[in-house]
Amino acid sequence: MAHLEYTGDTEKIIDAKFDRMGQRFHTCRIFFYLIGLFFLLNSCGNNAPQEQKDTIDSGTIYISADESFKPVIDSEIQVFQSQHRQARIIPFYKPEAECIKDLTIDSIRMVIITRRITEHEENFIVDSFKLGPQSLVIAKDAVAVIVNPSLPDSVFTMGEVRQILTGRFKENLIPIFDGIHATSTVRFIIDSVLHGDSLTSKAMAARTSEGVIDYVSKNPNSVGFIGISWIGNHDDTTQQSFLKKVKMVSIESTDVPDHYVLPWQANIYTGRYPMTRDLVYILKEKYIGLGKGFANFLSGEQGQLIVKRAYLWPTQMNFNIRVTKLNE
Repeated sequence: MAHLEYTGDTEKIIDAKFDRMGQRFHTCRIFFYLIGLFFLLNSCGNNAPQEQKDTIDSGTIYISADESFKPVIDSEIQVFQSQHRQARIIPFYKPEAECIKDLTIDSIRMVIITRRITEHEENFIVDSFKLGPQSLVIAKDAVAVIVNPSLPDSVFTMGEVRQILTGRFKENLIPIFDGIHATSTVRFIIDSVLHGDSLTSKAMAARTSEGVIDYVSKNPNSVGFIGISWIGNHDDTTQQSFLKKVKMVSIESTDVPDHYVLPWQANIYTGRYPMTRDLVYILKEKYIGLGKGFANFLSGEQGQLIVKRAYLWPTQMNFNIRVTKLNE
């Protein structure tokens, strides 16, 4: 496009013409503006879509959940939707840090992760959405350690676990996680097991927890760290197939020296298994809607029984532990 160049005299002529044209144009512009405003207001009044709010047992919402808990959350959603045919809960399974980011997204109604939100995160939600988030611990989970069946060692002390994680173990065992960055398992290992010590540079990552199981089953020198809900349910046929490919390691108990325990429910509840963590929902909802309905379900009897059947420990119901003896 060429540039237009004007001389001084030409500019004066043009200015005079535009003064006369401008007066007529200004009058027309006001006229058309009023007509346009009339049609706009009329359109908004008659055809604007009304906001469709979900209810406590109907509608559609989106949630984000830590990928470590996909099996149990899938079960919770399946049962809830079977009882509420008009309800649809669409989950996105992500690393924990990505779930935290989703708290800033208006369309994500709930996140399910392994920690409560910080004061800073809560203040951001209050300021951004003008609501107070609700949170509740609905279960206790354990980080299970899995190895290839060919590995002779099937018991570790926590000292040995830390040596594996930092690359100082006597054997060349490589830790593998469901993602090196931003996952709840990696955060738990660094914060609660290594206490700030550095993870070995040899540590590897799979895309998912199932990927960790698959890798360990094919690599005898690897040690996997995954949530117990992926491997602990002996009633689940898929998890039974996993247990044929890998084996779980017993870890030294927190209460009895030289005594080793698996991450079973009773050991999670009593804290005898040393690597346990919470499962928390965080709800951000401006009204009592489907998010609240699902939250009530998670903390209610049926939701807690699903947690129990997934071999996590339910925190919102009381279950008795009975001591039994098996005759061999």
